[in-house]
Amino acid sequence: MSTLSETLSDLVRSLFERPDALMQEIGAGGELLIARLRIAATLLLLLLPLINHLGGGRMRETLIGLAGTGLALVVAAIWLHLAKRARRHRWLPFVTGASDVSLTALTLLALSFEHPAAALNSQVVFAVFLLAIVISALKNDGRASLFIGLLAAGQYAAIATAIVVFGNGAEAPPSPIYGSIDLPGQIQRVGVLLIATLVTAVIVFRMQRLVMLSGTDTLTGLPNRSYLIHRVPQILADARRDDLTISLALIDLDHFRAVNEEHGHGTGDRLLKHVVVCLRKVIGRDQPLIRVGGEEFALLMQLPLGTAWELVESLRARLAASPFSPGVGELPISITLSAGLASFPHDASDLSGLMRVADLRLRAAKRMGRNRLMARD
Repeated sequence: MSTLSETLSDLVRSLFERPDALMQEIGAGGELLIARLRIAATLLLLLLPLINHLGGGRMRETLIGLAGTGLALVVAAIWLHLAKRARRHRWLPFVTGASDVSLTALTLLALSFEHPAAALNSQVVFAVFLLAIVISALKNDGRASLFIGLLAAGQYAAIATAIVVFGNGAEAPPSPIYGSIDLPGQIQRVGVLLIATLVTAVIVFRMQRLVMLSGTDTLTGLPNRSYLIHRVPQILADARRDDLTISLALIDLDHFRAVNEEHGHGTGDRLLKHVVVCLRKVIGRDQPLIRVGGEEFALLMQLPLGTAWELVESLRARLAASPFSPGVGELPISITLSAGLASFPHDASDLSGLMRVADLRLRAAKRMGRNRLMARD
């Protein structure tokens, strides 16, 4: 169970790390959901100025509300268009969040011309700040939530300071609708925005950790079969859109069961970690190495089949040249691998087809004596 200090420490550390591809994919789905909610919420907000007018509100205040929500609706339509596009924009979560809070701040500034208290005591408009912060959790990026929250708090503090300190708002006659300006109350509002920001960032952090646990193999730290099923189809869809070739290697360690039977499962687990370290020295982080199960791995490469074969061959050679030491006084264990390769879109057009072709070629490599690769039928 994590303590509060550990959670906050991990949160601060995570803010300096860019979310990986899986987190970005989840965040992109959240951004699209926010874009649709933004349209719906803005349409509902258009009713508020009309309700205000029918309830006896001032015409000028009604027109300000209609102008603000009308502008917000146009901007929301632009963000929805960008969120629907297949190509992901890393800047989009930050820009859309900044747009939400800045439009809210502009609405408050417009209300201040009606009466200073209208800007600082408006319950509805201030609530939009909180809504923009809380809904940013769907972006699945703690950096974006922190940026949006701090921007909202900063903008509101700047508006309050400008009205109270430089505009002598505290000395203005009370508004019959919004009352008078209370300086401690404004400080409390800024504090509420900062607290909402911190809570939202912690929620995002915890969500990301749950996703990582569900998509990460606890023994090796590699992505697991869940990642393979949920993330790889999107990688293939992106490759189809951009007319790219993707190669998949299904890798199996030779005679791994014999190691478990002779030395125990604890030694087998340490051997698997040793294998991952060896393979990681050859391949980069941009090429997902996935533990499918047991001693079987999948390697996804944005390479044509011939180049992918050369890379996996270098993995085979590296592993064969890196024996594993099971313990003090015990002879090192030689490790070899067999692999079957398949390419997208030449061999198959989806994940299941690639896995099937790669598995057939892996089985052929095993039948031919192991410690070899097969990339053709």
